[in-house]
Amino acid sequence: MSELFDAVDALVASRSPLPPPAERRRLRQAHALTLDEVAAALGVRRATVGGWESGKSEPRPPEREAYARLLKQLAQLYPAPAPAPARAPESTGVVQEDTTAPRPGSETAPTAPAGSADTTGAAPARHAAPSPAAAPPPAAAARAGRPAQTSRRPGTAKTAVPRTPAPGGAYMHGPLLVLDADTERNVTGYGVDGLILDVPAKSLPALVEWTLTEAQLGSEKLHGSGKDGDALLVLTKAACERYGLPAALPEAERLAGRLPEGHKVIKQLERADWQLTKRGLGPWARIYRPAHGSRRQCVQLCIPSWRALDDRSWGHAAQLPPPELARVLGVYAARVMTPVGSTAVTGLQLMSALNPPTRASEPDADGRRHREHRPGSLGTQPVDPAPCEAVDGHPVLAHLPRFHVRGPDERLFEEAYDWARDLTDAECMQQHLVGLDVNLAFGAAANGAVVGLASPPEHVTDPVFDPAVPGSWLVDLSHVDLSRVKVGKQWRDLDGDLLPSPFTPSGQRPTGPAWYATPTVAYAVELGYDVTPVEAWLRRESGRFLDGWYKRLRDAYVATMADLGVAEKLPPHQFLKAMDGYKSRDPELGIVVDAVKMTVKGGIGKLQEKARGGGWKPGQAWPALARPTWRPDIRATVISRARVNMHRKMLALAAATGRYPVAVLSDCAVYAADGPSPLDVLPYGTDGKTVPGSFRLGISPGMVKHEGTQSVLWGADVLERLGADGHVANLARYIKTGEVTAKDTGE
Repeated sequence: MSELFDAVDALVASRSPLPPPAERRRLRQAHALTLDEVAAALGVRRATVGGWESGKSEPRPPEREAYARLLKQLAQLYPAPAPAPARAPESTGVVQEDTTAPRPGSETAPTAPAGSADTTGAAPARHAAPSPAAAPPPAAAARAGRPAQTSRRPGTAKTAVPRTPAPGGAYMHGPLLVLDADTERNVTGYGVDGLILDVPAKSLPALVEWTLTEAQLGSEKLHGSGKDGDALLVLTKAACERYGLPAALPEAERLAGRLPEGHKVIKQLERADWQLTKRGLGPWARIYRPAHGSRRQCVQLCIPSWRALDDRSWGHAAQLPPPELARVLGVYAARVMTPVGSTAVTGLQLMSALNPPTRASEPDADGRRHREHRPGSLGTQPVDPAPCEAVDGHPVLAHLPRFHVRGPDERLFEEAYDWARDLTDAECMQQHLVGLDVNLAFGAAANGAVVGLASPPEHVTDPVFDPAVPGSWLVDLSHVDLSRVKVGKQWRDLDGDLLPSPFTPSGQRPTGPAWYATPTVAYAVELGYDVTPVEAWLRRESGRFLDGWYKRLRDAYVATMADLGVAEKLPPHQFLKAMDGYKSRDPELGIVVDAVKMTVKGGIGKLQEKARGGGWKPGQAWPALARPTWRPDIRATVISRARVNMHRKMLALAAATGRYPVAVLSDCAVYAADGPSPLDVLPYGTDGKTVPGSFRLGISPGMVKHEGTQSVLWGADVLERLGADGHVANLARYIKTGEVTAKDTGE
């Protein structure tokens, strides 16, 4: 009888009950499993599992019992959601929906770009599990079981932390996907917060079409008058090969920055009526069709193996596995914006995204709205600079002789500090050189900066200086003596020879009339000296154009540093302890921090992009001049404020303690001290306060952190080795690592 019972049990087991095909798929997706992983566990092919989930076939023994066991365990972890109320069908096509979240079509949404969900096509397979009630911060994300350092998809479980996207919305899958292909040419997309999608597209045109119609990728606009962000696809080497692109650009194409026009993939795009922007199919590419009404049809490509992610801005991001790279870019996209190129290009684009040039007008007599200039923006048309603000070769200087060299009375030269001096005898008797680095110095300088807007500058002779009017002033500041200046509205006697001049990047005292931005001239007045400009180029239409830009980047920087364990308003000792090895706590977020900092610097630098490439001749326009954001006057204002802010802090410290900087490079100042810590330079009291107006330790923009410490003997050796013809080596350039051959990163 027992044999009969065993036979009956075997017969029942051979027909183990299974949930419907759609539920099988939902359970696999809920646990963030791919078809490959299930197939490998059951010893069958990927297509076999796909057939079970589509209902085209049913599993047979012995795999059926194991498959039923898998689904039963997953059903216990992820119970089926309550059935939704019945409603009319939305399309006549076959819709494969994700039952873990409502369909985008289930609620009314505003008009969205072509990247929004299309309910008439098959929805992409999504692998994501419901998030816990209190998701851990990015710094606490699980780090065990990293995949191998390769773009090939491993057969083991992914390290991405699964999540449930926000229900509904046009961009429920986030702003981007990192695409990777396995050895069988199957493509998987890794998104933000651990999202994993199966990508069905077999060619680049099909990939673009899928992205716009089914992938539900993109980002909401940052301003009510702005535009939504386009979807970003990041292609690994394997994904490039899968879609007919080289894994690395050959030398000729690398120098050109793009593939040749006759490349087969470009021809495929053309046959499908897709277009490329002028920069072509390069490391950062935009593939689009002309917009129809308010619907944009554009997809961005980023190809790290083509050097899209510069290591100076993105560190080792290009070598990260796809899930980790998706996390890095996803955090940056959420806190800054979806990258649209280098960090410099993104920083510049962020200005317009936060302060769009146009807005919708009030309805006219026919009830129609039109595009109109938005007050407070830079407008849609480029503005020629004043002659003194133009870089060499600009068309406004075409009348100058070919090899004419402009002096300070012809050219506005507002740049960051690069100043150094020899050590005094007293400083040589001290033991250490301590570097202090200002956090987001150019961002802090942009905050509150009043700059010219969309109107051209006005030329004025013999003007009365007005610190509230942005512009460029020709004035003689050589009479300002740093040995006696006002510090906090009180006259103080200092050793002016040990301080850099606040008026020149070299720190040398000016010798006659020169062009300066408004903040520089205003600082001369603050120091207690009268100024008498000879002429000026003034911008009467002005505003704080960069305030929103600063706040966005400031919040991104502070939030990411907090995730790394460095919070705002820490006491000095706790701050220094928290900063010690902070990037090692989460190297991926460390990459984001560096990218945010380079976005600030690069964005300001892009305001004065110079001519590049062959074929350009002085006096001819170059492409950057067609941008409303080509504004060297705004760049000059920000750099002027950054340099003045630095000098103001150094002056306050010198007046209070008698300490003077040995070297200053951009946002880093080096001081001699008896100890190795910044606390041996900055006179903090027991109440946690230091000299008002001077350097303060902290993570907020404008505050300082420890850049590095070297010995005075090291400094003396560097000065001796690199000193020649009266040149003094800038110790701030090497203070971080002590390596004199180290690449200058500008920090």
